[in-house]
Amino acid sequence: GLIIALGSVVDDAIIGVENIMRRLRENTNSRNPESKFQVVLKATFEVRSAVVYGSLIVVLVVFPVFFLDGLVGAFFAPLALSYVLAIGASLFVALTMTPALSLILLPNVAKAGMKESLIVRLIQWVYGKMLPIFVRFPKLAIFIIASSFGITLLLTPLLGEEFLPKFKEYDFLMHWVEKPGTSLEAMVRITKRVSKELLSIPGVRNFGSHIGRAEVADEVVGPNFTELWISLDPKVDYDSTVEKVQEVVDGYPGLYRDLLTYLRERIKEVLTGSSATIVVRIYGEDLGKLQSKAAEVADVISPIAGVADLKVQPQVLVPQVEVRFKKEAGTLFGMTPGNVRSAATTLMQGTKVGEIYHDQRVDDVVVRGVPRLQQNVSALRSMMIETPSGGYIPFGQVAHVTINPTPNQITREAASRRIDVTCNVKGRDLGSVAREIETAVRDLNFDRGYYPEFLGEFAARQEAKNKLIEWSILVLLGIFLILHAHFDSTRLALLIFFTLPFALIGGVISVFLNDGVLSLGSQIGFITVLGIAVRNAIMLISHYRHLEIEEGVQFGMDLILRGAKERLSPILMTALTTGFALLPIVITGLQPGQEIEHPLAVVILGGLVTSTLLNLVFLPALYLKFGPYQKAQENKITDSPAFENPKKADQMA
Repeated sequence: GLIIALGSVVDDAIIGVENIMRRLRENTNSRNPESKFQVVLKATFEVRSAVVYGSLIVVLVVFPVFFLDGLVGAFFAPLALSYVLAIGASLFVALTMTPALSLILLPNVAKAGMKESLIVRLIQWVYGKMLPIFVRFPKLAIFIIASSFGITLLLTPLLGEEFLPKFKEYDFLMHWVEKPGTSLEAMVRITKRVSKELLSIPGVRNFGSHIGRAEVADEVVGPNFTELWISLDPKVDYDSTVEKVQEVVDGYPGLYRDLLTYLRERIKEVLTGSSATIVVRIYGEDLGKLQSKAAEVADVISPIAGVADLKVQPQVLVPQVEVRFKKEAGTLFGMTPGNVRSAATTLMQGTKVGEIYHDQRVDDVVVRGVPRLQQNVSALRSMMIETPSGGYIPFGQVAHVTINPTPNQITREAASRRIDVTCNVKGRDLGSVAREIETAVRDLNFDRGYYPEFLGEFAARQEAKNKLIEWSILVLLGIFLILHAHFDSTRLALLIFFTLPFALIGGVISVFLNDGVLSLGSQIGFITVLGIAVRNAIMLISHYRHLEIEEGVQFGMDLILRGAKERLSPILMTALTTGFALLPIVITGLQPGQEIEHPLAVVILGGLVTSTLLNLVFLPALYLKFGPYQKAQENKITDSPAFENPKKADQMA
């Protein structure tokens, strides 16, 4: 949040200091100079309104982020809060400390006869030669803006989408899932073997694992489920080391496996309860139909490019002892279903009968059948159990004891059975793969009562996107009302409102040239670009109106050229200081810790180019064509004798 606020924070300082410096220089060269305090005060009041309204628009743009919930809200809300607080603090400093420090430090700098630096004069000379071409031919500016919009609209569908970037963490978590029914001994043997291979890789610092689950655990899994943990040394080459780890993992075919950083695995678990990126959850009542439909869904998904680690939730039949009460035995021996259930539980699983307290530990005392009863059904049938009358009878006389095939796992949600088809994405962006999967699955025929649901990172991204679009409608209305309140002109408000999207075109093009994927960081970068563009646009047009109303400059070519020339330095300084601050992040690339900042910096740099062109080239040309809001009123104000009386001019303003 502090990083993306950098552009607006710098802009606040530049706007105030540059305007005060220019007014001090003009006052020094004036025949009737005012006091330096009055000059600084007037220069601050001159830009105060534009800075305040520009900051309000920037805050309004990020306002919808506070209404995002879930995982998206957890990532975005603190970022938006930091951004808003930084903008508020910057605005406070710009309106209080900046003028005070300027009064202390700048008057001695603005000496009589002082000119702009050689570089500034050179830039102004080039700018003065180029700007009249666009100002005289505003249709050229309109054509360039329209054609740029057209090109951007063609590029946008080609951009990929990601929910979150791939964080380059040094801690990895791998899931190893064998077929249900695999023994604990077999999983321990495989885990020990892979641990030796992983620890032999240079850069792997340590290894850990857990198999199955504890008695009290957050995941309900069997002994066929294993999680492997490894940690890499930050000093080794990240990408090459991860490739070597992936080779070892891929060397164990026949079981489901993945390699995820810890944060990414946690994010996926929070979104869907699964470690996969995309989840197709199929609902229905009949388990057999669910399994066949899941296999059908997997068949249509597997040919899609970018699909990796495709997996159907394993629901296989495993042998299970089934005990059913004999009703006739109840009448004959006085037994009840509860008696039989209690006896079966004690013999097969064990029953807690007490606790032992020793050395601050609590150990359960459990009575259970001998081990051979759990492996031999005949032995269980012949096991003698006590009747309510005090006698003993074989267990098989009061219950049918059989071994039947039973699903290893039955999952339910929303009062319905479900089965998951999951996959990850490799080699392509998340958005394009997820859309192809949705299209392929929706083309399948589902019986009544059976339907698919699409979950995962892309679904969370689309949900957040839809909510942002809903709130953005109100935000756009609010931006227009703020612009209208500032300029008191519908025409000027519409002029800025419809040209601001041009400032974002550079960000879109930079994303396309970089990696072609819109991630979390790149999308937030557009906020900074929009904030800088709208503030500079408000400052430029406000300066035009100040020259026209306060200083009596006639509306026309001279007004446009003078106003743009005077706003040239602050606009360029804002773009250059912001760009130079972010340049190291762009040059170093996607290093660990820069997964969000790098795409953000790329978008801001590209957006700075188009926002600068908008405010320095196209907006002056469009203002000359559409700026006069009431020509009769303009002539009346311009010809008014109020301009001969400064106090009366202040009252009119």
